[in-house]
Amino acid sequence: MADFLSGFRISGSGMSAQRARMNTISSNIANINTTKTPEGGPYRRKDVVFEAVADAKSFGDVIGVTDPKSDFARVQVSDIVSDKKAPLMKYEPSHPDANEEGYVAYPNINLMEEMTNMIQASRSYEANVQAVQASKDMALSALEIGR
Repeated sequence: MADFLSGFRISGSGMSAQRARMNTISSNIANINTTKTPEGGPYRRKDVVFEAVADAKSFGDVIGVTDPKSDFARVQVSDIVSDKKAPLMKYEPSHPDANEEGYVAYPNINLMEEMTNMIQASRSYEANVQAVQASKDMALSALEIGR
């Protein structure tokens, strides 16, 4: 049963990571026209950074006593970074955020790229849901064998 639980933990971590990615992409899309933020300047596109971490299954794993035959890893969000690209400058002299020359700094966000990233995150999430379902089906089949 422990191997089934590892599969659930690993797929669950993937679902959680992709949910964070989808939330970040949604924020990018929602702020595509935000020219002024509390930090000053236009909104900066954000991106999620993932990292693989060892799958801690027991108290011994948590305190550092690891099982050498267990090389499973979970994924987690290690950071959310802001894009360093220069903002897009558009000539709009009547805009309240225009500079002295009449240009407004807009976020450097490509809507098509964001939508592509969202589709990819959604598909990754769905793949993890299918993996959880497959693990659940295998566990139920194993229980049926014991009857």
